[in-house]
Amino acid sequence: MTDPARLPTSPARFGLTEARSGDHLRAAGWWEGRRPSEGNEPILVALSRSPDPDLALLGVDRLRVALGDGWPELDQALRDGEALRGRLLAVLGASTALSDFLIANPDRWHDLAIDDPVDEESFAPALVAAVEGLTGADAVRALRLEYRALLCRIAAADLAHVVEPDQLYVSYDEVAGLLSDLAVAALRAALDVAERQVPRADECRLAVIAMGKCGARELNYVSDVDVVFVGEGDIAVGTRLASTVMQVAGQACFEVDAALRPEGKAGALVRTLDGHATYYQRWARTWEFQALLKARPVAGDEELGRRYMDVVRPLVWTAAERENFVPDVQSMRRVVEDHVPVGLADRELKLGRGGLRDVEFAVQLLQLVHGRGDEELRITTTTQALAALGRGGYVGRTDAVDFGRAYRFLRTLEHRLQLQRMLRTHLFPADDDAGALRWLARAAGLQAEGGLSESQVLLAEFRKRANQVRRLHEKLFYRPLLQAVANVPTEALRLTTSQAAARLAALGYAASDGALTHIEALTRGVSRRARIQTALLPVLLDLFATTPDPDRGLLAYRKVSEALAETPWYLRLLRDEGTVVDRLAALLGTSKLVPDLLVRAPEVLRLLADTEALIGGDPMAIGNPLRSAVSRYTDLGRAVTAARSLRRQELLRVASADLLGLVPLRTVCVSLSEVWIAVLQAALDAVVRSSGERSASIAVIGMGRLGGRELGYGSDADVLFVCEPAEGVTDSDAARYASSVVEEVRRLLSAPSQDPPLQVDTDLRPEGRQGPLVRTLESYRAYYAQWAELWEAQALLRARFIAGDAELGARFIEMIDPVRYPSKGLDAAAVREIRRIKARVEAERLPRGADPSTHTKLGRGGLADVEWTVQLLQLQHAFEVPGLRTPSTVRGLRAATDAGLMSPEDASALMEAWVMATKARNAVVLVRGKAGDQLPTAGRDLAAVASAMGHDTDPGEFVDSYRRTARRARAVIERIFYGS
Repeated sequence: MTDPARLPTSPARFGLTEARSGDHLRAAGWWEGRRPSEGNEPILVALSRSPDPDLALLGVDRLRVALGDGWPELDQALRDGEALRGRLLAVLGASTALSDFLIANPDRWHDLAIDDPVDEESFAPALVAAVEGLTGADAVRALRLEYRALLCRIAAADLAHVVEPDQLYVSYDEVAGLLSDLAVAALRAALDVAERQVPRADECRLAVIAMGKCGARELNYVSDVDVVFVGEGDIAVGTRLASTVMQVAGQACFEVDAALRPEGKAGALVRTLDGHATYYQRWARTWEFQALLKARPVAGDEELGRRYMDVVRPLVWTAAERENFVPDVQSMRRVVEDHVPVGLADRELKLGRGGLRDVEFAVQLLQLVHGRGDEELRITTTTQALAALGRGGYVGRTDAVDFGRAYRFLRTLEHRLQLQRMLRTHLFPADDDAGALRWLARAAGLQAEGGLSESQVLLAEFRKRANQVRRLHEKLFYRPLLQAVANVPTEALRLTTSQAAARLAALGYAASDGALTHIEALTRGVSRRARIQTALLPVLLDLFATTPDPDRGLLAYRKVSEALAETPWYLRLLRDEGTVVDRLAALLGTSKLVPDLLVRAPEVLRLLADTEALIGGDPMAIGNPLRSAVSRYTDLGRAVTAARSLRRQELLRVASADLLGLVPLRTVCVSLSEVWIAVLQAALDAVVRSSGERSASIAVIGMGRLGGRELGYGSDADVLFVCEPAEGVTDSDAARYASSVVEEVRRLLSAPSQDPPLQVDTDLRPEGRQGPLVRTLESYRAYYAQWAELWEAQALLRARFIAGDAELGARFIEMIDPVRYPSKGLDAAAVREIRRIKARVEAERLPRGADPSTHTKLGRGGLADVEWTVQLLQLQHAFEVPGLRTPSTVRGLRAATDAGLMSPEDASALMEAWVMATKARNAVVLVRGKAGDQLPTAGRDLAAVASAMGHDTDPGEFVDSYRRTARRARAVIERIFYGS
């Protein structure tokens, strides 16, 4: 027992602040003198936890007066019964409307003392029994009284744990279900009354179909009950029956709204089943199928109600096939939001941004789109449907949980606000309404914590949940994949094996049996992963069908999916990002290189959702992050592995952006060149770090396309290595040290792997393969001064320092300038020699059987033709035209044009041919996954190359275009290079 001396001496200690609270307590016998009377502290403590202690105490006093001589019984029951205390004091402190009901019917407090939980099975018998034999106003009064008594019991069970924390917690889902079942029971009782009041009622069969929240068993305390009536027999009698049901239930319990019927309020109140079927099949709009999602028969003729559902249910689950279905639903949500009064959008629990409708519209749209093929999604209740969407993988697990929690929280606030005066309201209190915020927080069971008051905790939680809802709504409701899934015919979502094979063949799959094998492997079992694949594949199959090689695309998708099966975000990304699905399908159905890289660099897949990230920044700076990352490794093997890994990621990013048409050719070439250079620099630095004492400095000179920053996917890296002895080191020792470093670099970079090879080609060095791998600067100087041949001077035109010692590299470039830019150009004999060498290359190096008209490198009008022509002009005129002193073919062409060495028309022809050949050569590598210079002659490889080149419709047209471009260029080359 509590020591009386330690009991509180003021009612304010129990949250009672009204001036008359002491009088009320003393009248109830709960306070004596300056302290609580003996044995009443539990009542006062419970009272203090009520949402509004003063309001609850006022209700107790009014109830005491109303009971008169019956008060002692209730008083003792409150002392003895924790359950009754929790229920009664919670109701009195939370709802003035239910307090008024109890005062008007004081003996009904006994209902709150019943130990058994509220039982929905008893609702209909209780309400029907209440109106038995009654009609008119008597029936309405009896139904109103019993309905309100049962509603009071639900509210008491809902709120009891707020006042007495040890009482059973009744969840939002249970409360909403009880409220819905009570409404259904009221409809049945109202129909019972109507059948007695309406003459010849037995001449019509009537079924009452609940819609909206009642149909979904998620009704509010105060809400319209949406219904549709179906009749059979004398429809005029049925109409009178339906009208009477609406009148009786409306006067006694709640408004019955039949506006969701066909044609709305302008349509017939009661229609036959055939009338409903005809309307929905021919005239119904998108929103009407969305409404039918929650339909269920609740009263009247059960067999007719079942037949109604048999008619409308198939229509609901094919509605997503309707033209513009997804945009229509999205538009409806925006219309609803636009009708929220200005200034109230952030407080409107139901219709505002981050409100209940955001959850409901998103869940319903996902259900209607994906439920066509997955019957487990055909659930009317929002929270249960959301859980099913999460289990099925249509919504992320975390998103489903967060969405569900936020929805339940907002619905609980809505319930509490409506309970207060039993009025329909969805408006959250204003930020400056401290009293309303405190009451709502306490009614919702929130407590002060972390230095925040109850009101502040409520505000923080409300804003958090509303923001969460809006973020998830926009993520799910406007998901691009939804429209793509909706576009797939319903029958394609659940085909037999033979039907599926026929559909695949119709879509353009050459090996439908193989495709079925891939589909079966991806969707086998009942795992969440299989469910997500089941949802994705109908869309992907259609997308692959638009690519040059659907079979290759599906096979690649299976390989990627199996390789990334344990990557947690992979399928989630595809499910949530429609752009990723579209782009991935295009890449896999076109390229063999992309899927080969993707399984080893899956993080690039995320970039497909972000065009800016996929394009990347300045291609000239692309290698900086790679060099920086590799420099952190002290172990040589790990450093080179990291360099190759980062190169793989960048190569995949560039290839993806290239195939999707997001970057120009220059960006592709510069990016590939700079990545190669960064890898070479990183490997060189790592080997030098691990070698200990440095006997020489080393510079790497880029040659060929690498020197000109015009590298392609299949190009080798042509380089020269130059060294200079450290102080006190002989030239031979320096060359020996540098050669060992370079050999190690080449070995590490060319080690076998699944990545595209990294071949460091040094064949352009003095004496070719017979010459030393590395020379000192002075050795190069001596060689070029005495032994350099014309082809070597030509090769040096594209020399550029790319890695290693920059100062040494600059001196090498300065040293070779007189060699590659001869002071008097070329004499006639030298020009003849270059032409002879070029003719020999054409005759001897073109592979046997190659088609000269479509060989991108050595064919007529190909890369070699254009590059040799530019290089001849450089050797002839660079000594007097500074613009020609560039390792870049493209810049060389521009400089030659600016200097008047060729006409703009001729330059344009050569530039067009060089660009087309470079792109085509790159496309061959992307499509086949390996280097190649010859355009495919036919088949899907040719279609894929043509597609990569922007010719999606006719591969033959692409080949004709290539040949025309090459012929025009060859005519220019015959005149300028060969002088004919």
